[in-house]
Amino acid sequence: MAKFLYIIILVCFSSCLSKKYNDEEKPEWAKKDIRDFSDADMERLYDQWEEDDEPLPEDEQPEYKRKPPSIDLNNLDMSNPESVLQATKKGQTLMMFVTVANKPSKIRTEELTKIWQSGLWSNHIQAERYLIDDDRAIFMFKDGSQAWTAKEYLIEQDELKDVQLESQTYVGKNPDVKNKAVRDEL
Repeated sequence: MAKFLYIIILVCFSSCLSKKYNDEEKPEWAKKDIRDFSDADMERLYDQWEEDDEPLPEDEQPEYKRKPPSIDLNNLDMSNPESVLQATKKGQTLMMFVTVANKPSKIRTEELTKIWQSGLWSNHIQAERYLIDDDRAIFMFKDGSQAWTAKEYLIEQDELKDVQLESQTYVGKNPDVKNKAVRDEL
């Protein structure tokens, strides 16, 4: 019973100490109706809301706020520009453009890129796939260093015309071979 009484007194005491602004004490922007707030007022309100929060852990912050991983330049082979690019893109989002050969339909492009994406996932390379044209797709990698391994896998695939990665175009090795495993549906 004493604990219950103690809790009630504690709640009453803390509610008495909580501060409520009078209209005279509020800043001018806070006296406005929320519908009349400008972008600057909303930003101030957001900053006021966030000021008491704990900072997010490093892995939960958006990518642009994270610290880039440190790169040991001594272990890099500077004569191989692809390995240098691969090391600098670690932990960053990267996009790769893929073109399917033989003027395929959109359905065929969807099916081929789905198979290629599954092959990448089987090799523990996480890539999101987005079709942008009847014969083109974007593969987006959350860890950009995986894109070069994916590029090596993709250029070996049948019916791949080319891969564009970091402004470099890599031609597929078998663009004219028709993949028999995939049916062209009309």
